[in-house]
Amino acid sequence: MAKDLSYICSDCGAAFSKWSGKCESCGAWNSIVEERPLSSGPAAKSLGAKRGSSLVLTDLSTEEPEPPRTQAGVAELDRVLGGGLVKASALLLGGDPGIGKSTLLLQAAARFARNGLKVLYVSGEESAAQIQMRARRLGLEKSPVKLASETNLRDILTTLESEAPDLAIIDSIQTMWADNVDSAPGSVSQVRASAHELTTFAKRRGIAVVMVGHVTKEGAIAGPRVVEHMVDTVLYFEGERGHQFRVLRAVKNRFGPADEIGVFEMTGRGLAEVKNPSALFLSERGKPAPGSVVFAGIEGTRPMLCEFQALVAPSPTAQPRRSVVGWDGGRLAMILAVLEARCGVAFAGLDVYLNVAGGLRISEPAADLAVAAALVSAREDAALPAEAVVFGEISLSGALRQVVQTENRLKEAQKLGFTSAILPQLPKRGGVTGIELRQMTDLPDFIETVFGPRGRD
Repeated sequence: MAKDLSYICSDCGAAFSKWSGKCESCGAWNSIVEERPLSSGPAAKSLGAKRGSSLVLTDLSTEEPEPPRTQAGVAELDRVLGGGLVKASALLLGGDPGIGKSTLLLQAAARFARNGLKVLYVSGEESAAQIQMRARRLGLEKSPVKLASETNLRDILTTLESEAPDLAIIDSIQTMWADNVDSAPGSVSQVRASAHELTTFAKRRGIAVVMVGHVTKEGAIAGPRVVEHMVDTVLYFEGERGHQFRVLRAVKNRFGPADEIGVFEMTGRGLAEVKNPSALFLSERGKPAPGSVVFAGIEGTRPMLCEFQALVAPSPTAQPRRSVVGWDGGRLAMILAVLEARCGVAFAGLDVYLNVAGGLRISEPAADLAVAAALVSAREDAALPAEAVVFGEISLSGALRQVVQTENRLKEAQKLGFTSAILPQLPKRGGVTGIELRQMTDLPDFIETVFGPRGRD
């Protein structure tokens, strides 16, 4: 029996002959678990014993038609999908518990069903009665969506084959159980085998399959990373429970741009799309206050304005706190170090808090200058002009670097009534008129110009 056991990393899927505390493949700690192999005995023998068929080869000049798409009629969802749902595609949706994944998929299923698709919703976590109750709350009880509550993968595939739907939603992949794999549901082997069977079935039968995936405490989809490589599209549903905003982000998409986002608002009737996220994220911004800076960013192909908020206060402890929400903590440490080393703005003995208003998460380096401006503004108790937006990347030398899509950022800022922009030096005057450009060469120049000599103590 011991010969049938192996040790698999739950993060990357690498297999080992014995257990160890650290995965040699991906470097993760305490991620190796004991599993049985997917197959043993005669089925696991070498493929060399059987001769395969020759493949049909094509060249790069072969013209293939664009894959047909079906739009849901929800602009934010269709944007993230790259223009609509593609036939015979596999999608993986991840998000924190209670963030609204099932609500989003039920609403999407209803919209696709009303647009003529045959939709089958299979839940391994809820009963059909629970799904019907949610549908009544959302006003979707009359939508032609077929429901089922099952975890046995063989029964699900048999049902999909007989019903032949256009779209199948599996909620969730961690609850699926394949009877040919000798391990518990949710294990690495079960998740990998279930995802493989569903993805293969989708390609073979021309059915679009959406799988829901649980996430770990770090925010990554639980299970082996090989599942993300199997599917065509990986989506993350992000947001803070205390905020009404939710962001659907595409981190992988074979049929459209990656890193595209769609913004939704959680209401009593479910998720409502937000057509102008910039205006909504800035709607509660009052008069200019120290530590408040508007950042002109790019999310996927969409320019978006959001507010960075910083608070700097004397620390009552010997080890000052560095707390950040919605941005990278390591990047914050780098900006603080550059401010002290290159500009003489010290934060020793001060607690630093940084927040992106509205629960949005920003990852692009173009936010460096906005963060630095918010930190210095909070430390100096000096507010920036209310009509100014800030963006730019900061190097370790303190120089300011240009960022991509500057013109789109400026156009979005001008659309929302901003009249000036603080940004890195441009090689030539941009095509946007009607907005004042305050171009800076480096971070000391920015602090000297905006905050005066008091920022250089």
